[in-house]
This record gives sequence, structure tokens and C-alpha cells, in this order.
Amino acid sequence: MRIFVDAMGGDNAPQAPVTGTIEALRRFPKLEVDLAGVLSEVEPLLKDCDDVRSRIRLVDAPEVITNHDHPAMAVRRMKKSATVMGMVAVREGEADGFVSCGSTGATLMGGILCLRRIDGIERPALAPILPNGKRGALLIDCGANVDCLPDHLVMFGLMGHAYMKGVMGIQEPRVGLINIGAEAEKGNALVKAAYPLMEQAPYRFVGNVEARDLLADQADVLVCDGFDGNLVLKFMEGVAGTLMGIIKQELTADTRSKVGALIAKPAFRRVKKAMDYSEVGGAPLLGVRGAVVKGHGSSNGHAFSCAIAQCVRMIEGKVPQIIEEGLRASGN
Repeated sequence: MRIFVDAMGGDNAPQAPVTGTIEALRRFPKLEVDLAGVLSEVEPLLKDCDDVRSRIRLVDAPEVITNHDHPAMAVRRMKKSATVMGMVAVREGEADGFVSCGSTGATLMGGILCLRRIDGIERPALAPILPNGKRGALLIDCGANVDCLPDHLVMFGLMGHAYMKGVMGIQEPRVGLINIGAEAEKGNALVKAAYPLMEQAPYRFVGNVEARDLLADQADVLVCDGFDGNLVLKFMEGVAGTLMGIIKQELTADTRSKVGALIAKPAFRRVKKAMDYSEVGGAPLLGVRGAVVKGHGSSNGHAFSCAIAQCVRMIEGKVPQIIEEGLRASGN
């Protein structure tokens, strides 16, 4: 298996992508990586990886797409960027998957323009796994499509179903629709129109899921438009960070608390790991003809390694193929 890695994307590039790549190669002995970026910045970071160096192929990608560049224009003009070169490599069969922590817009447009959409998919979507202390729930979409039609939400459910089945091994994933109430008649025009369509879709639709129940294991796939999904995702990240900060502050507030914290430290460590987004890795881009994972922009090396691991599972789970089969089965 060969994965094309964008070494220049993200707040901590190229350090985090390079160290994450090395960690992933040590985790997956049969994995090979095309590491693309500005070689003068990337190559010096490979000094202490002799054990995996033979499985790294450096790719000169001198153009760097930033968050300030217009995504569609950048993808069309910056052919020597890691994003464009990686998408083309997947399209041509030279790589099995692509991983980046760079511009979300460029990753989305690269997938659409270079890999192309799966037949029947109008809107590819980003879909991170929300940690809930169990096996997690897939949130789709988390920001790629802020304005949607009811049919788009139906397709999001189908793509999420395929991912949770192919990657997470859930035989009959439960698909829920994020809404302000559990009743079918609740919500805005979009979700009220989508509800009966999702009832007829070829997956296990479990109805509406309220915000307070998103992590209550009521559904394996949580469907919404990208505007609401992005709010959910970033609010949860903020709450998790604030809550862990408050707990740490209170556990060190006095001697009695410090003694209790010392005893409970292993449990708190497990809780932190269970709720840590970096353990998930990133959000797969579903609906394009290839395995693409978009990592969090602030990812450190370990988070980037987890994003590569997620791409490995996506490739092994044949997610794009499962989505195509699902579309055929539904008559789309």
C-alpha cells in the first residue's frame, strides 16, 4: 500500500507531517509513502529514521497552497503543489490514498476536480469520527457543504453508512438526522423534507437525534448540513478542551485534591485519550473516487500518524467502492 502525504499542510508543517509519517511507517510494516513538499525543508527532518527510510519516496512539490488561496483557482493553477500532485497520483493508480492537514477547501476541490465525484454523488462531504468513549459516531458533513438540499442529506447518510461498515466494521450502521427535536415534524424546511426521504433510503434510519444525544450512542452516523456540522464539531472541541482544563485546575487546587488526582491519574488519562480528537486522526472525504483523509490543521505528529492510519483503514475497507455499490442498489 502506498499513500501520498502532503508534508507542507497544517499549522505545524512540515515537522508534524514528517514525524507522523515516520510513526505510521513503524506502525504499518507494509506501508510505503510518497512524502511531498519543499525538499529543502522536508529532507533535514529525516535524519533519525533509518529503519523506515527505504519506504519513503521524496517528491518535490515546490508550490504550497495556503488557507489564504482561493481553493478552486489554487488547484487549477498550482500543479506542483502536494495537494494536486497527490490527487493525480491517486487518480492514476500511483498511490492508493492521500492525506493532508492543509487547506480544507483545496482538499475538497482537489478531490472534485482531480479525482472526480462518484456517479450519483452531487456533494462530496467531510466526515470526522466524534469520540464518545465507545466506538465513535461519524458526523457528516462537517463543513464542506454549508448549503444543502434534502437529497444531499440522503446521500450523506448513504456515504456514512458505507464508511462505518467498511472501516469501522459495523454490519448495520444506525443513521440519524441531527435536529432540534426527536419528532419527525420538528426542524427547519431542510430536515423536515429530508426525513421521509431518509426513511425510504437503503440504510437503517433511526430518526432525529437531538444535540444533547449526539454522544449518547443513539446513532453511528449523524447527518446534517456542513454549517450545522461545523458548529457541532468546533463546539465539541472547545468544550472538551475547556472541561479538561477545569478538571486539571481543580485537581491541583489543594493537597487533598492532589492526592486524589494521583490515585485517579490512570483513569483520567484514559478519559483524555477517549475524548482526544488526535486519536481519531482526521475526516475522510467521502464521495470522490479515492481514499482521501483531511487531518486537523493543528495536528501534531501523533495526530497525523492517526490520520494516515485512518486512510489505511479506508483503503482496506474499500469505502469508495462500497459507496458506489450502495448507490447502484438504491437506484441512483
